[in-house]
Amino acid sequence: MKHILLLAALASVPSSASAWRAFNSHDVYPLSDGVFEVVSEVGSGAADYWCGAGDFAYRGVGAAAAQRVYIWRAIGPSVTRPGRKAVQFSLTPPPGADTDPKLTLSVRAVGDNLRAAAAQQYCFGNDPEDGFPYRP
Repeated sequence: MKHILLLAALASVPSSASAWRAFNSHDVYPLSDGVFEVVSEVGSGAADYWCGAGDFAYRGVGAAAAQRVYIWRAIGPSVTRPGRKAVQFSLTPPPGADTDPKLTLSVRAVGDNLRAAAAQQYCFGNDPEDGFPYRP
């Protein structure tokens, strides 16, 4: 009986193998109902989360470049990686949220959104040694 409980507990814990890896090495975990979570790395900022979300939307699920990516849940504790911070995103707007485009890059406002291609652009140009963006 103990073995069955242990196996059940281990099966319920997400592993890094089930994560999709964004260009900037941030793990992206699909949740339910089209929501996905971008998990932080040390020193992550808003651009890192948007890079992960845009890259997952564009390359991971094949969304159109013009598809909007919305913050579903603002930065807070990760549901997939305890002890880490994360932002949840979706390709559909959260109910009742203000989805008017903002003038600043943030991960604190539910409903804030960017086009998938614009979010993915935060993945490029951060490496001073390579003058060219990544081309899949």
